[in-house]
Amino acid sequence: MPDSSRPIRTAAVIPAAGRGVRLGPGTPKALRALGGTPMLVHAVRAMAASRAVSLIVVVAPPDGAAEVGHLLHEHPLAERTDLAVVPGGQTRQESVQLGLAALPDTIDVVLVHDAARPLVPVETVDAVIAAVRDGAPAVVPALPLADTVKQVDPQPQGTPEPVVGTPERALLRAVQTPQGFDLATLRKAHDTVVEGEGATDDAGLVERLGSPVVVVPGHEEAFKVTRPLDLVLAEAVLARRRATDGYV
Repeated sequence: MPDSSRPIRTAAVIPAAGRGVRLGPGTPKALRALGGTPMLVHAVRAMAASRAVSLIVVVAPPDGAAEVGHLLHEHPLAERTDLAVVPGGQTRQESVQLGLAALPDTIDVVLVHDAARPLVPVETVDAVIAAVRDGAPAVVPALPLADTVKQVDPQPQGTPEPVVGTPERALLRAVQTPQGFDLATLRKAHDTVVEGEGATDDAGLVERLGSPVVVVPGHEEAFKVTRPLDLVLAEAVLARRRATDGYV
């Protein structure tokens, strides 16, 4: 964990190299407009809202780093937050690894945040950071499940799927981002665990190492914008914030 003799520095890595096919063809998902502003800009602002975050690294599509850099230059952050843009890889894990490689050695805590979760409140960001600073090597924000979950025997699309189990809902959580990590732990996880080996997120990679992962309360507004209906909901949340909180 960080050396207690110097201030703890926190950075955020935002992988934004995906195409977002479930939102339809055209502009990459992270660059889709939300309230007239690209979702990526909202996600960057959400990380910068935490006074603990001193550096944000955006991982752009491999051929789109210049475009993303120009876009973010048009939406500057407060001077206390540095911003860098690096080209990503062919998979999410490759992109996160490239983002981690861009972090200086002075960083102790790293957040990994989905660009498609543009409206996560700063209180959630700060709670994740605080838990890592208190000694947890990996922290995820999460919510209890509202729906009953069924485990099934997967079948071809459109074919009825037999139910093989019903997990106890009280023991399950729906995980969000930003996920927070001791930087050395996350780098080791990415260097050790191959994507797809039972891990679907960065915390899963750390789990595969055998390191502990803890959960802090998430927030209902930290949902992922994946489908057109999610975008409608995000627009409604943003409109309420602008009307009540002066959000820009």
